[in-house]
Amino acid sequence: MWIFDRLTLRIFTIFLLTLTFFLMLVMLLPTLDARNLIYLANKEEEAGNALAQSIEKDLVHVTKDNFRWWMRFIVVMDNHQKLGQLLFVVTPDDQIITVNTKYIELIRKFSEKSFNTEDPAKKIYDTQEVLGPFLIHYGNEAYRLYILQPAQDSQSQFVNLIFDHPFLLFSLTMLASSPLLLWLSWSLASPARRLKKAADQVAKGNLQEWPELETIGSSEYKATGSSFNRMLRELKRMQMLQRRLFSDISHELRTPLTRLQLAVALLRRKQGESSESIRINNEAEKLDSMIGDLLSLARQQYGNNEIRELKPLNILFKSVLDNAYFEAEQIGKTFTVIQKPTADGLLCYSAALCSALENIIRNAFRYSRHTICMNFTIDQQKVIITIDDDGPGVADNELDKIFRPFYRTNEARDSKSGGTGLGLAIVENSVVRDNGTVKAEKSPLGGLRVVIILPIQKHGH
Repeated sequence: MWIFDRLTLRIFTIFLLTLTFFLMLVMLLPTLDARNLIYLANKEEEAGNALAQSIEKDLVHVTKDNFRWWMRFIVVMDNHQKLGQLLFVVTPDDQIITVNTKYIELIRKFSEKSFNTEDPAKKIYDTQEVLGPFLIHYGNEAYRLYILQPAQDSQSQFVNLIFDHPFLLFSLTMLASSPLLLWLSWSLASPARRLKKAADQVAKGNLQEWPELETIGSSEYKATGSSFNRMLRELKRMQMLQRRLFSDISHELRTPLTRLQLAVALLRRKQGESSESIRINNEAEKLDSMIGDLLSLARQQYGNNEIRELKPLNILFKSVLDNAYFEAEQIGKTFTVIQKPTADGLLCYSAALCSALENIIRNAFRYSRHTICMNFTIDQQKVIITIDDDGPGVADNELDKIFRPFYRTNEARDSKSGGTGLGLAIVENSVVRDNGTVKAEKSPLGGLRVVIILPIQKHGH
């Protein structure tokens, strides 16, 4: 029904049904208790009156002025009671005559509730029931006959327990309404889980639309799903515009830059080398490098077509470490790996991540004096990669800024590097895409330490 498509009405309806069900039980169940005082059916009333008349006929021969007349009264009662029955007679002065005194208090309690011989009733006590009163005339006075016998329809102890404990009744009511509450919980949680799944994919850079979000759950969830998909379409449109912008920037900047480099080459051929032409050529090369890095960063953020793969750490970084050993040997510096990468799996964009690690290692080679030290540490479900160098390092107040695009430090570490200020931004973007983090610290070697933390899958899992 369309009315249940709205979450507010769905919650209200289920609450109202549960409350109504509980109130009905509270009002109805007491009337269903077999232990309540109920009036006798005609057949039971006729049988009781017949028994009372039979006893009354035999009492004609028992005179009240006779010594111990009540003992003869008991004998008459005993002659008329059936197997399993016990008879009790209440005198006008509320004395109880019976052969078995065990149930006198029970009969007294019942007689206080049922004392009208014109409307006899019955009540169940555990497995027995009491019927009465039935009128017996004796000595010009009215006596009341009560019958104790096994109950015809005694209810189970469990049912008695329910009637005697309201909290248990409430618990059973909640149990009976559990299917409705579970359905409500499912109708709330299922669309929310799908929405979270879609949001997680967006957080990972996957901007595909989720049409099912507009068809599941209540109308509120459907409206949210529709808005979510509109947001994704707008993000994809903005991403396309940004990609086009970077492409246009590349074309518009590279064309005059190429002409400038050609003009400088012609000038140097005609007039020979000069400090001015060398300076122009260097700045042109720096600008060309900056445009290349900027486009590389843009491709990572907006135009990535690479597929994430699960690879063992030792295989993933093997070529990176081999190249680092070779390069260190060529430039006469020491490159050491304290703990080598393990066979634990890493889900990543392998080419981009390896390029980022090579970028950091080359920076360490560039700025170090003699030593570069690298370490792979496994901590629960994460791998911690550290790259240390013994170079000049970075000031403490700049450690959290060096990953910003175009940020250049004022230290000697960056003043002569000729870098574009985009290398570490590209590194951070690559690591974050693989759900990792990267930060800079002071190195125990005296220079800079770069720490990369990435989630892994333990070997054998």
